[in-house]
This record gives sequence, structure tokens and C-alpha cells, in this order.
Amino acid sequence: MQINRNALFAATAICALASQPAMAEEGMWTFDGFPAEQVREQYGWAPDQAWLDTVRNSAVRLTGGCSASFVSPDGLILTNHHCVASCLFDNSDETADYLLNGFVADRRDAELKCPGQQAEVVTMISDVTPDVIGAIGSQTGEALTKARDAKIAELEKAGCPDSETTRCQVVTLFGGGQYKLYTYRKYSDVRLAWAPEDRAATFGGDPDNFNFPRYSLDASFLRAYENGRPVATPEHLKWNPRAPEEGEITFVVGNPGSTSRLWTDSQLAFEREVRLPVTVATLSELRGRLIRAMEESKEHAREGGDMLSGIENSLKVYIGRTKALNDPAFTAKLAEAQNDLRQQVAGDSEIGDPWTTVDEAMNAYRALYYPLRFTQPSGDLYSYAQTLVFAAQERGKPNSERLPGYTDSALPLTEKQVLDERPVYPWLDELGMEWSLSKAREYLGVDDPDTKLLLGKESPEQLAERLVNGTSLADPAVRKALWDGGLEAVEASNDPMIQYALKLATRQRELKALADAQYSGPLAAAGVKLADARFAAYGDSLYPDATFTLRISYGQVKGWVERGNQVPFQTTMGGTFERATGNAPFDVAPAFAVNQTKIDKNTTYDFVTTNDIIGGNSGSPVIDRAGTVIGAAFDGNIHSLGGNYGYDGTLNRTVAVSAAAVQEALETIYPAPALVEELARR
Repeated sequence: MQINRNALFAATAICALASQPAMAEEGMWTFDGFPAEQVREQYGWAPDQAWLDTVRNSAVRLTGGCSASFVSPDGLILTNHHCVASCLFDNSDETADYLLNGFVADRRDAELKCPGQQAEVVTMISDVTPDVIGAIGSQTGEALTKARDAKIAELEKAGCPDSETTRCQVVTLFGGGQYKLYTYRKYSDVRLAWAPEDRAATFGGDPDNFNFPRYSLDASFLRAYENGRPVATPEHLKWNPRAPEEGEITFVVGNPGSTSRLWTDSQLAFEREVRLPVTVATLSELRGRLIRAMEESKEHAREGGDMLSGIENSLKVYIGRTKALNDPAFTAKLAEAQNDLRQQVAGDSEIGDPWTTVDEAMNAYRALYYPLRFTQPSGDLYSYAQTLVFAAQERGKPNSERLPGYTDSALPLTEKQVLDERPVYPWLDELGMEWSLSKAREYLGVDDPDTKLLLGKESPEQLAERLVNGTSLADPAVRKALWDGGLEAVEASNDPMIQYALKLATRQRELKALADAQYSGPLAAAGVKLADARFAAYGDSLYPDATFTLRISYGQVKGWVERGNQVPFQTTMGGTFERATGNAPFDVAPAFAVNQTKIDKNTTYDFVTTNDIIGGNSGSPVIDRAGTVIGAAFDGNIHSLGGNYGYDGTLNRTVAVSAAAVQEALETIYPAPALVEELARR
């Protein structure tokens, strides 16, 4: 999801009470808990199981943190342009800038591989709550987390014995009240088929981000391959390049990243008082450092562009959340919801007082948070080193004793992301590492043992320069040799980045053990009781917080009233030229300018719906009643910035690019006749 500048008004009107049953169009529902009767009551119709099954089987999760959908029988995947920006960036160099200029494959063997990317489709959801809760038993603290993680590793391995084509993931819902085993069919070879110019997708830039009206062609196509051939996807969504109709029912199907709508008062207080302030402050500085470095040369400007976009998007999300949690009217509603829940279950001896347990865990976490955060230096090269070190150490243990991310079910993706070839720019790694080390020294203090562990006698700048310039981990062959060589090879390596990661690993493990004992374990135990409280008070008509797993939301095509003015539900492609000023970021993409007289300016460009989404839903198909794709969600409006904590159907909106606009681009602006023909196939 892309981000926007001003979140001042994001939270004031949010009225959903997080612990209470969802009202109207609020909700990111699991497919095994879809509120069909609620939809039927509001719209006079609801999808049947066959409709839901087809949609579920067509929905795709991308490991880069986005959503997507199959839209042809030959593995063609619709998603957002900003979801493939890293793929474009990784395939570019000084002679071919695909991010700037776009990419159209004129034949399938010219499609570009996307490093680290994997496409996943849910094939089954199983309730494993009794298994996990039974394994936990009466254990607490670190023992609880170890027992839970061991059972999860066992269930994931048993559920997916074929790790080449399947992936299993146990997902925690309702803070530990439920555990579901998601089984995925995975495709580890994902390639880029079509993408417009960056300016077409990002027209309006920062000023238009998280705003509407919008004029953004934020769409692209990938393709899933297996054994060197496009995968057959007989179950896919029908492409329907028509204009949306005001008031029609819409469904957004994707993988919302995370929400905090079920958090307690003390969790929200920690977010407001600790995590958000340090995140906003440090990211702001990183943004400034990067902009300065990008001004040094044309090469730096190109090489840093993708990173800058990600920083700015994230920064504005956190600014919006900060403003939401500092709005007295909004936080009063959240507090009211907590009080209502507590009153509903007061005196229930089975539930007890999990709120106090959470309070104590959050107090302990305040002391651990800075060390946990700042003993993790930034940079791709350090990340490679840390993963290689931990993988080597964990792979020698029984599966049930490994850290999450290094179990048998998780290792194939971890290996892929470490070994896939992609460019590394040393100046970017050096900049990120010296920034993170300087912030560690600032927040932890010069005399803190962790600062001394991180820096020794060197300055952040000296250490980052020495490690980045001395390592060979940018070479995938070196990484593969260390991966294949295991712990013996890693410990024998004289690579300075590997040795640095080895030095930090012991302290990182100590901090994790402390967090498990004082924070994660108590929260998991309290989560069971809090879930029991919600179900006892409000029944089972609840949806869990988002967890980057498949969800479906329903809504309608609808504008809203902003300061007394009606905001329209759609824009047209012709509006791009009316909005253009000739100056960035309102400069028209070159291909738009060249084809201005050919473009059907009445084509619906972007539109808004009342669907409830959050980051991670980027690329989600917008589906109509017939089950056809009429757009792709790529953003929210300004009011959605508070959506992490609550939803207001009068103001929160999903912003989508229409299938009609994408079709116009495929035919007129960035011609791809083979894709046009493929999308027309049934």
C-alpha cells in the first residue's frame, strides 16, 4: 500500500470499537469465517461456497509483502506496480532502467526473473488450536514459547512433507486464542511480464499518496513458472475491463499485513510512547541521509530510488499512526471498547484478569525494546550474514528446537531469498549500516554493553566501511558455499561480515530468550483468555487481526464527503492531463504524452470502495458479484491511516486502479498484444 502526507484527520471520525462485533462493511474475514448472512442482510445476496472456493484458489500471496491473483489459465498474475518495483530495480543496470522506463515482454522467454519472489496459493485451512494449546498446557514464559514453537514446527512439517511444491504455516489468530494451519501451493519461479513506467504508477508522488482523486496506473503482471514452463492455472479470475458502477458490491481478496484492533490499552500506550516515536525519528534521519547521498551522482539517484520509495511509504504510515494514537477522541473510543469488554466478563473466574498480565508484559518489554531493536544492524550484506549464521546454527538441531524461520517448513524460502542473485550496491549498504549503528549508540548510550559489543573501538562509519568493503557476500556463489558448508564453513570463514554476525548472534539469542520469558510467553497466555473474553461477550461474529494471511472484505463502490464536499468515486484517464503541471511529481509519463491523442480519456482510471483493507492488500483483486476482476487495490485514502486500530465506513476508502485503465494501457500506451489476447481467453 502506498502512503500519504497528512494524517491529521485520519483518526478523529473512526468509530469502530475494536473488541466488539464488526458492523456494516468493517472486517478482514478469513475464508473459513466469511459472514455470508451479514452480507445477504445488507445487499440481498451473498457469495455461495463455489464462488468463495474459486476466488480463494485464484488469490495469490507474494512473499515480497503484497497480494495478487491469477487472471489467465497460463499462470498470469495481476498485482501492483509498486509490488514489482524491486524486481524491476534488481533487473536494471546503468544501461537499462526498467523501473524508470517500464518493461513489456514481447515473448514469454523474455520475461524477467524476480529474485527472492515466491507466489503462494492457499489450498487448505485447518484448525490446530487444540494441538497447540494442548502442547502449551500450563507452561509459562520461555517454556511456553518453546513448547508452542515445537508443536508448530511439528504440525508444519507433517502438513507439508513435499517442501518442493507446498508450504505450511501455522498462523496465530486472536493473540493466541486460535491457531490455524494454512497449506499453500507455492511457485518459486516468478517472472515479470509487463510493467508501465514508474511515473505512470507514481504520478502525483508524495502529495497524492493516500489521497483521492488519483491518477495512477499502479498495476503490473507477473507469471508463475515451474520446471521452466508457465504453470497451468485452470482456476483463475475472469478479466473484466469495464467501468465500476457506483453502489455495486465489491470484494477485495488478499493478505492484509497486520492490524492492532484487538490490542489492549497498555499495548497501544507502548506503541504511542515508545515504538512509533523512535521509528519516526530514526526513519526521518535515514531518509535525509539517503536523499543527500542520491544527490551525489546519477548512478546513486537510480540505485537509491527503490529504497527511498520504501522509506517514504513506511515513514508516512508511522506518522499517520502516531497522529491517530494522539487523537483524544479516537483513543477515548478505543478505551471505551476495552472497558466494555472488561465489564462484560467481570467476575468470570475462567477468564480472570488477562489485562494485568498484558500490562506486566508490556512494562517488561519497555526495558527490552531498545536492545532488541538496535542490536540488529541494517543492510543487505549484514542480513545475508546473519541469516547464514543462524541457518547454520539452527539446521544442526532437531526441527522442534529450531527458531521460527529456520524450521524444515520455512528453510526452502529462507534459502531462496539468501541465494537468489540480485545486485548489491555497497554505498547503500554502508549508508544503512552506519545509520543503524549510530542510532544504536545514540539510543542505547556510549557506555551500554550492547553499544560496546556493536562498535568496539570503531566509529559507526569506520565499522560500516570496513565490513561492507571487506565482505564477499555480494557474490551469490560465496553465499551458496557457506550455506552448503553449514556451521563448519561459517565458523571457519574469515569474511568480516560473517565474523561480525557470529559475534552478535549470542547476544541476539539472549535477548530473544528474555523477550520470550517476559513478553511473548505472557502475551500468548493472556491472548487465550482475551479471546475467550471476546467470544463470551460478543459471540463468534468476530474477525481476527490481520496476519498477512488470506482474507476477504466486502464493500461497495462509493465516494465520501470531505469537509462538506462530495468526493467522486472515480477518476478518468483524461484527468491525468488536466492535473499535470509539467513539474515533478505531476509530470506526465513519457508514453502517456506520446500517446495522448490515442488514449480514450473517458476511461475510468482509479476508483474508491468502502472495502476494509490495510498494507499487504496491495495488488489484491477488486472482484464484482460475478466473480470477475474489475480492478486492483493499491492504496487507501487519508482516513485509512488510522485503519490499523479501527475502521469507519463513512470515511475509510480503498483506492483501486480499474481493469479498464489497465486494458487501455495494454492496448494503447504500453502495447502488449499477446497479453491482451491471453486475458480475453476464458
